[in-house]
Amino acid sequence: MMVGSLRWKVAALITLACCAVAAVVGVLVHRTTLERTIRQGEDRALEWAAMVAKEYRAGTPPEGPAPWTESIKRPDELPSPLRERLAVESPATWYDDRRPDQPWMWAAQRVDGGLVATSTMEVGSDMIRLRALDRAMVRAALTALVVVVPISVFLAEPANRRLRRVARTARRIANGDLDARVAPAPPRRGGSLARWGGRDEIADISAAVDSMAASLQHRLLAEQRFTADVAHDLRTPLMGLVAVVELLEEGETTDLVRGQVRVLRSLVEDLLEVSRLDAGAEVAERVRVPLAELAEESAARVGVEVRVLASGNPVAETDPRRLDRILANLVLNAHRHGAPPVEITVRDHVIEVRDRGPGFPPELLADGPKRFRTGAAERGRGHGLGLTIALGQAHVIGADLTLANAPDGAVAALRLPRQPSG
Repeated sequence: MMVGSLRWKVAALITLACCAVAAVVGVLVHRTTLERTIRQGEDRALEWAAMVAKEYRAGTPPEGPAPWTESIKRPDELPSPLRERLAVESPATWYDDRRPDQPWMWAAQRVDGGLVATSTMEVGSDMIRLRALDRAMVRAALTALVVVVPISVFLAEPANRRLRRVARTARRIANGDLDARVAPAPPRRGGSLARWGGRDEIADISAAVDSMAASLQHRLLAEQRFTADVAHDLRTPLMGLVAVVELLEEGETTDLVRGQVRVLRSLVEDLLEVSRLDAGAEVAERVRVPLAELAEESAARVGVEVRVLASGNPVAETDPRRLDRILANLVLNAHRHGAPPVEITVRDHVIEVRDRGPGFPPELLADGPKRFRTGAAERGRGHGLGLTIALGQAHVIGADLTLANAPDGAVAALRLPRQPSG
């Protein structure tokens, strides 16, 4: 699980929110309780100071023990903060927290003859209760976090799982699987949103990804049908054109026309092959094939001077006709768009076709071969079907065709499977 997973981000956000709420509530409760405690201490101290002043005027001392002290003092005997307050107002109070473990509440009231009636009350027990309340709140907040965080992680997992499914489906679509869908079944009267957690943002993303895949699939199928229809419709008049061209008188013009007809015939055959590959109608017929020998025959058949370098006598179980088609297209592509020398290197289940030209254009390496697109102008001209057909035939025989650039040219590597699947 990645640290940056949405589930953990949600859990962290909820944890921070809980900590912030607990901190704010704790501070408010602490301040409110402290202010109330000090206010109650002031009220009690002032009450007893007033009683001391009254008893002093009446000439009778206060009766009964008390957890505080009271007396009649001169102003200069008072703590300076209390004396300063008493100079402004009477009665006056002062919270003495010079000893945090044993705080006191002072009260003073002026009486006859410049004397002062004082009351000193110990409020340490109240402060102890306040600290106990703070600890209880901290424990309650930690307990709530222990409960809330796992619950938040658990509740965030369904949404996280839905997003992971959307991401997997998007990657499958990007890799060419246009049948991939986020929803397990086609939407039915709004049922897709209900199955995926209601109408929320994730459901909207899921519906958008499925709609995008369906639109891409529809356009691709339309393009494939158009290619197949065009190829089939051109084949019949093309055969008649080939027959008519053969009846022309020999000459330079005739040779030029025959050459263009051959190019047109090759293009139509390529289009038909592409349409069959798109329809998935091709099936490999595998036999044991000597790879070096087949590479030499493919190069000779297309009439291109190629140097074949073989390590030993490698043999693979594959479809020789389709492998020949792949090698022929790779060699022709290297010859037309690259520069000599063209080399075929044959190793155990690996065949590489290399040229010394400018290399494949970056667009081709990034997006793969595209029909009717040849890439950069320095790679020459063509219909862009050779590499497309080679890639499709490689898929039929279960091989992996990769295109790359070397420091001195382009390299097409075909890796045949060691254990061909049925």
